Amino acid sequence: MPPVMRDRFTSRGQAVARFIAQRGLLKAVVWRVVTVHVIGRRNLDGVKRPFVVVANHSSHLDAPLIMGALPRKLARYLAAGAAGDYFFDVWWRRGLTALFFNAFPVDRSGSNPRNVSAKTLLQHKVPVLVFPEGTRSPSGEIGRFKPGAAALAAATGVPVLPVAIVGAYQAHPRGSKWPKKGRLPVAVVFGEPMRAQEGETAQAFMARIRDRVIAMHEEQAPHILGTSSTDSRTRPAPAQGDPTPSKENEQ
Repeated sequence: MPPVMRDRFTSRGQAVARFIAQRGLLKAVVWRVVTVHVIGRRNLDGVKRPFVVVANHSSHLDAPLIMGALPRKLARYLAAGAAGDYFFDVWWRRGLTALFFNAFPVDRSGSNPRNVSAKTLLQHKVPVLVFPEGTRSPSGEIGRFKPGAAALAAATGVPVLPVAIVGAYQAHPRGSKWPKKGRLPVAVVFGEPMRAQEGETAQAFMARIRDRVIAMHEEQAPHILGTSSTDSRTRPAPAQGDPTPSKENEQ
């Protein structure tokens, strides 16, 4: 067992402050500027820390939506990976990112490793949120998922929670400074936890995760956006046999 880690990621006091920031401020704002649908929360029944949340990424709304939609017991210590070259480059942005998202720096270049790693966090029962596309999609289309998060989950023996974000690109696309007017609909879709299969490579495991995210996105986009599945801006290759997530609205 690793030694007990005592820092902002595991601090109960920091968790209380983060609860106020996330639920009292951030969620209050986001839930007022977009109409949020939370789908598949029953798939989270029985999930315990630690775990890896893997989601598509096209908007600054994505992390606030996921953290606000997760049950409190699962979101309490969730740490989001954030680009170290942007969110941790100046003190005020570093402080706000840490307060609202319990964020840890991710070096997208891979040339400047940091002291805090996702693996270390998981070993201390801190769940992590990863966007394996690496950056926000410029078109809303779900791009390639880098295999790092799948390798991380397999190496630490924790489940992956696949999440599809629907409508965030339409509501607040990359390059926009604020969500569009009119409280456009968005959805956070939770899938059943996934684990690496025996002998499965990280690339194959991540391909399965991506297929699940795409399948959930394509299934829910027509209901949320009023479009056909061909307009949902995802690449084909939906996973076969995925269960239909239960739909729940959370206003």
